[in-house]
Amino acid sequence: MKLRSLLFVPADSESKLEKTRDSNADALIFDLEDAVATARKPLGRQLAASHLEKLQGQHRWKGFVRINPLSTPEALLDLAAVVRSGLDGIVLPKADGVADVIRLGAYLDALETRAGLELGSVRILVVATETAKAMLNLDGYATQLPRLVAMTWGAEDLSAALGAATNRECDGAYSHVYLMARSLCLVAAASADVAAVDTLYTDYRDTEGLEQDCIDSRRRGFVGRIAIHPDQIEIINRCYTPSSEDVAFARTVVDAFAAAPDAGTVGINGKMFDRPHLVQAFKTLAASESAY
Repeated sequence: MKLRSLLFVPADSESKLEKTRDSNADALIFDLEDAVATARKPLGRQLAASHLEKLQGQHRWKGFVRINPLSTPEALLDLAAVVRSGLDGIVLPKADGVADVIRLGAYLDALETRAGLELGSVRILVVATETAKAMLNLDGYATQLPRLVAMTWGAEDLSAALGAATNRECDGAYSHVYLMARSLCLVAAASADVAAVDTLYTDYRDTEGLEQDCIDSRRRGFVGRIAIHPDQIEIINRCYTPSSEDVAFARTVVDAFAAAPDAGTVGINGKMFDRPHLVQAFKTLAASESAY
């Protein structure tokens, strides 16, 4: 599943839902959690479910719904309403660890059966760092979780859980604990063999800042990013797609090892490259192919 850009859309806004039909985002996340007031959640469930069902097969993006945390009664109401034809995935917020992903998977088994959907067809993207318990349980993701397709992290809810006044230092950079959350999410996603999706860039008007942050994020290993405004999608898609230069060099590495199948290292333009570089080259080529 291609997940470079994932745009949040409030599920209770009919006008915003209608604007998503031709979105260039790889995935849309119809939000039933923070973006929707409690009194409007029933409306949000109805609109999200009908929108996904109505547009099934008429768009290029994958359709996800962010439900409310499993610790709330709203979560099961969300799932009961939206698990139907047209839904590609569920975004699970405030998970305390892999046990919550497994629990959600069990709910989805039952609801897919009720809806007549293929078992396992609804995938899961977990927000893996929003609670203090979650930060201590990230090692649990190093296991087989067939529904899990991606992991992302969040700083806002974590700072609230920690009682922090802000998640930023005086210079605007993330404080250490949030840098640790980002790094641990990246490692946990790799251990689970799923996509690592970076968190949102809050100032949607700062296009230069977003671009540089995406470049840095991809360099670290993230393959995509959350978007909070449609104007962010083009930049995110471009930054997380390997450039023609990246692809050409990856092919050079692959060809060099193919020409010396018994070699542990190869020389390219006066530099030595070993097997980890070959692994990265294959990932670059795979990312390039999945981007189109």
